[in-house]
Amino acid sequence: MNRRANHFGLYILENMAATSTVLCIHSNPDQLALLREKGYGLVTATNGSEGLRLLMSRPVDAVVVEYYLGLLDGAVVADAIRRVRPQIPIVMVADPAELPHEALKSVDTLVDKAEGAHFLWAAVHFLLTTTKADTGLVRKSMVELSLPPQ
Repeated sequence: MNRRANHFGLYILENMAATSTVLCIHSNPDQLALLREKGYGLVTATNGSEGLRLLMSRPVDAVVVEYYLGLLDGAVVADAIRRVRPQIPIVMVADPAELPHEALKSVDTLVDKAEGAHFLWAAVHFLLTTTKADTGLVRKSMVELSLPPQ
């Protein structure tokens, strides 16, 4: 297998994308193009209700959810996902300065909306290549690293 160090100094498996489907609940699905370019299958929704419906109707390996979605914010959507599929990795996209700390309780990591598509891809890829045994530790440390200083 081909391994390469990413900007976090972590090793990632490049062929993971070929077998993974990501549900992207985002107001602008065009911003998710890099995931598609890297080989991930994308299922897209532009609001929380549609995203939850898609989650229940097809298999997905991870979820990307934007915090600002309208009626159902990303935190409510992440909580609902965690109740029905507790093992699924969830990446939230938001501006950390405007995000209430409790909004992160059900997500595995936060990607700053201003950071761009490569950070989103790296977070999704890392979470999907992490074993289930490591998920709890990774989830805690990635969310803590994502938070702005208080």
